[in-house]
Amino acid sequence: MSSNNKNRSGTPRSQRQLRVGEEIRHAMSEVLNRTSFNDPNLEGVIITISEVRISPDLKNATAFVVPLGGADLDAVTKSLNKANGFFRRELSHMLRLRSCPRIGFEPDTSFDEAAKINTLLQSDSVQQDLLHNDDESLAESQHGNDEADS
Repeated sequence: MSSNNKNRSGTPRSQRQLRVGEEIRHAMSEVLNRTSFNDPNLEGVIITISEVRISPDLKNATAFVVPLGGADLDAVTKSLNKANGFFRRELSHMLRLRSCPRIGFEPDTSFDEAAKINTLLQSDSVQQDLLHNDDESLAESQHGNDEADS
């Protein structure tokens, strides 16, 4: 999950933004579980909503989605954005908000980024550097112990 708790302006998200975003995420998951869509890009696809970020004025929400099972991320996102009116209508019945925010869907690439970082960390050159640093640390600590013994 992408747990960036700051707005685009760099200010921290308020507790209300975080709470409303989480409520929307749960409600959207429920809607996705109970609804069958007449869209071939959504039919039979299990979709995970990893995060919902909501604007400070609570009028716009962005849902980050990941389809499971190798579905086309861009096609699924596009289809969900076409159905955003349906989601907004369903959410307005489920949530206790003055007005339901406009919903936009974006692909969640945080899992891909984490996999890239993990691959980099496992690469031979990084492992070699880590082993080299560990050897230096061990030598320094042994040298420090030798001085303490004298």
